[in-house]
Amino acid sequence: MTRCIILDTGALGKIAHPRPNPEVADWLWKLVASGDLVIIPEIADYELRRNMLLGGMASSLNRLDELKDLLLYMPLTTRVMLKAAEFWAAARKQGKPRGAADALDGDAILAAQAYEAGAVIATENVSHFSWFAEAKHRREIE
Repeated sequence: MTRCIILDTGALGKIAHPRPNPEVADWLWKLVASGDLVIIPEIADYELRRNMLLGGMASSLNRLDELKDLLLYMPLTTRVMLKAAEFWAAARKQGKPRGAADALDGDAILAAQAYEAGAVIATENVSHFSWFAEAKHRREIE
């Protein structure tokens, strides 16, 4: 059975570096080789890319672009953004705000992208996402 796995910014950053983290790179390519769909969500690309641009990290930007050609890239859609707004509001109502009230909540957007794709979020911060989407520590996804 094919699984859909969506990368959070941390996992994506560890493989977008010109010298990727070997443990994370091995994990990723094993998933791909087994037939799993590994997704780069646009919100994670945005969060990572803005920091790479700020830091003048041209090699990392090139690597990030290469990964977008090798993996499945999931752009933001109106439907995803509407779901993210629902998630954000529900988290606030449950007393679980994620940052300032006027801040764009990348975690809510990533959770909405995972929800839309029927994907599990591969992350090292499960608690950031587990309120609305299936999230597992990267090492738990084999």
